[in-house]
Amino acid sequence: MSLAQQGASAADRAHSHIRAAIMRGDLTVGSMLSENELAATLSMSRTPVRAALTRLQDEGWVTIYAQRGALVRELTADEVRESAETRHALESAGVRRADPARREGLAARLADNLDRQEGALLSGDVQGFAVLAMRFHRAFVELAANSMMLSIYDRLQDRQYLSILRSADRIFREPQQAIAAHRNLLGHAQRGDWVAFAEALDDHQERSHGLDATW
Repeated sequence: MSLAQQGASAADRAHSHIRAAIMRGDLTVGSMLSENELAATLSMSRTPVRAALTRLQDEGWVTIYAQRGALVRELTADEVRESAETRHALESAGVRRADPARREGLAARLADNLDRQEGALLSGDVQGFAVLAMRFHRAFVELAANSMMLSIYDRLQDRQYLSILRSADRIFREPQQAIAAHRNLLGHAQRGDWVAFAEALDDHQERSHGLDATW
């Protein structure tokens, strides 16, 4: 392996490690990350760490301050809203574009997911619920059998995950309401009523994340 390849590989490892730590909440919003400390933790030089932090800044996860480090940033209200709007469009389109054969059996396929969501909510498992809820919502996009739509949707998953964690207090205050909203969405999708689905998804996003349903 050439020196350039080794450097790229180290930068990729540093990027994956830091990003995963942010997603898990190990590196919390407002934390100032030190190149030296990260390099020591990862047993590598500062150069790949610096490259990883620059990439994370480009992706919107940190803000770099010269001579100080990189600050883990919180999603802005606009970023949460824009992500929710895009997901709303793709999920609604998935239901609209689905043929009856793809809708058939949807409820059965998602029954275990819903049961596990309810268990996670009642036990206070925020991260477990977030993963299950993301899989549940992705299933509506899958109905369209459109790889481009899924690719775009999957690019939003990090922000979707962080949005759920950010809204955990609101969601976990009324666990049965969250499950009822998901069952309602599933019923509309199963019937192919994409207009009712879109309206219900508006309401669900507003209740879960505090978003104005008129956005």
